[in-house]
Amino acid sequence: MGSEPQYVGKLHSDLDKGEGTVKYTLSGDGAGTVFTIDETTGDIHAIRSLDREEKPFYTLRAQAVDIETRKPLEPESEFIIKVQDINDNEPKFLDGPYIASVPEMSPVGAYVLQVKATDADDPTYGNSARVVYSILQGQPYFSIDPKTGIFHLKVPESSPIGSAIGRIRAVDPDFGQNAEIEYSVVPGDGGNLFDIVTDENTQEGVLKLKKPLDFETKKAYTFKVEASNLHLDHRFHSAGPFKDTATVKISVLDVDEPPVFSKPLYTMEVYEDTPVGTIIGAVTAQDLDVGSSAVRYFIDWKSDGDSYFTIDATEGTIATSELLDRESTAQYNFSIIASKVSNPLLTSRVNILINVLDVNEFPPEISVPYETAVCENAKPGQIIQIVSAADRDLSPAGQQFSFKLSPEAAIKPNFTVRDFRNNTAGIETRRNGYSRRQQELYFLPVVIEDSSYPVQSSTNTMTIRVCRCDSDGTILSCNVEAIFLPVGLSTGALIAILLCIVILLAIVVLYVALRRQKKKDTLMTSKEDIRDNVIHYDDEGGGEEDTQAFDIGALRNPKVIEDNKIRRDIKPDSLCLPRQRPPVEDNADIRDFINQRLQENDVDPTAPPYDSLATYAYEGDGSVADSLSSIESLTMEADQDYTYLTDWGPHFKVLADMFGEEESYNTDKVT
Repeated sequence: MGSEPQYVGKLHSDLDKGEGTVKYTLSGDGAGTVFTIDETTGDIHAIRSLDREEKPFYTLRAQAVDIETRKPLEPESEFIIKVQDINDNEPKFLDGPYIASVPEMSPVGAYVLQVKATDADDPTYGNSARVVYSILQGQPYFSIDPKTGIFHLKVPESSPIGSAIGRIRAVDPDFGQNAEIEYSVVPGDGGNLFDIVTDENTQEGVLKLKKPLDFETKKAYTFKVEASNLHLDHRFHSAGPFKDTATVKISVLDVDEPPVFSKPLYTMEVYEDTPVGTIIGAVTAQDLDVGSSAVRYFIDWKSDGDSYFTIDATEGTIATSELLDRESTAQYNFSIIASKVSNPLLTSRVNILINVLDVNEFPPEISVPYETAVCENAKPGQIIQIVSAADRDLSPAGQQFSFKLSPEAAIKPNFTVRDFRNNTAGIETRRNGYSRRQQELYFLPVVIEDSSYPVQSSTNTMTIRVCRCDSDGTILSCNVEAIFLPVGLSTGALIAILLCIVILLAIVVLYVALRRQKKKDTLMTSKEDIRDNVIHYDDEGGGEEDTQAFDIGALRNPKVIEDNKIRRDIKPDSLCLPRQRPPVEDNADIRDFINQRLQENDVDPTAPPYDSLATYAYEGDGSVADSLSSIESLTMEADQDYTYLTDWGPHFKVLADMFGEEESYNTDKVT
């Protein structure tokens, strides 16, 4: 502060041997105006008064050069001179005067207002910038924190999550959009418990609770809240940060709460068949409030309706009230309620999980019923069945089962048991061959023991059936009836024989049915066919004079007048009627016979779709029945006109060609 230069420091080069050949130079912030350097010694002095609030540090550069050649001996070096602060500034309320309001009947400790004073001195050096607050007027109605200038905010620990616990207001002299403020909680103590939002109407910051408070865990929280302009004008960035911070201290008020259990879940174990009244565990709950109260316990009957357990209301010990069976119920889950004696309405609940441990009370048994078979041609030492065991108890890790024959079966056994030492065993043959005729079934008693304590064992009887097998050991038959079948005839061969018999029977039945059908068709054809038939009579009578042995009147041919018949199977373009033969002597019997057959065929749906016409006439003479030969016909074949056959369609083409050729031949011959 005086007129004399103030020594600051000294620069020195390793190349300076003290011979006066090195010159020191100084450049940079304040060089020559604020700081000077002795060119020979390198001493630096301040030649004027410094103000930290005006400029807190200076950046300078120094260099050592040869005094004769003026060339640098070392590269240029940079260093900083920092101005040390002194307490030469008083704190100031930059935002005053402050105006606040408080609702009447507000509780003691309610937040009213925050004031803030700033000091231009260096806050990192000494106590120059430390500010202490005090109230000059307004006591005893208001108080202020002397260190922070924050009014305490008191919040009950029972406040629900999301509820508003206080308000903070920052003052902005701007108007309209420029006065809109955004609040945020600075990360730190309580940053994850509290949140703050802006009230758009009042531009106040509303503090809200994010997580529940617990007075017994932490009684106070201190954190900072930052207020900043929501809309910034980039033209005025250099004018300031446009934000401010305030410190908030929240005191948690104690509230009468229910007791708290020492664990969130209790897990206990008890052996099955434990005597009734045995204590298997205990629960503990405490009243953490300032005025601690005694706690009482009871079981929630809704979760333990069967009442397998009881609890001591004062000590919290849990005991059995009935015998437990692990095979029936392996685990119990119920709730215990704790209440305060001072306020029974305040209760808390905890879950109890009890695992019932197994006691070795059941012997091991064969796991599944086995159907064991042995071949008649079995050899000694063959394993015919692998057996395993199961235990209804909860088998511990490494449980081992042992297998052996019962003592009474070990005398001259037909089979034995080979223990494989892996909880399985094999049934082994001891004889060279077995006979079903002598004994079909063998009963083998097998003893199985476990390795738990106490040891449990059981005798299981296995049934072994003797079966017939092939040379490879494949079972062919185990039925009793198969013993009486021919030796060497396998089941497959028997099935093949039966199939062959069935097929043969089917063929015979089919053949008989076809023969019957063919015979029926022949009879129907012979009855319905009214064309010329040749009848053979092998009965030798007494000659022409014997008129009593056989009536040949039925052989007489009646006179038939051939009617013109139109065929039903084709539609002829034109019909050429055949030449009529001269009438012959009428016979009523034959005419009635023909008419009867004609009517039967007309109404028969199975008859062919066309009419057949047979001509019966007397031919020849010299006999009572006249001649049946066509040699002495009344007309010659040449007199017949067969041209009408061509009009009957393609079905009669061959017949028309045949008779057409004969007519042409006869014409040529006459010519």
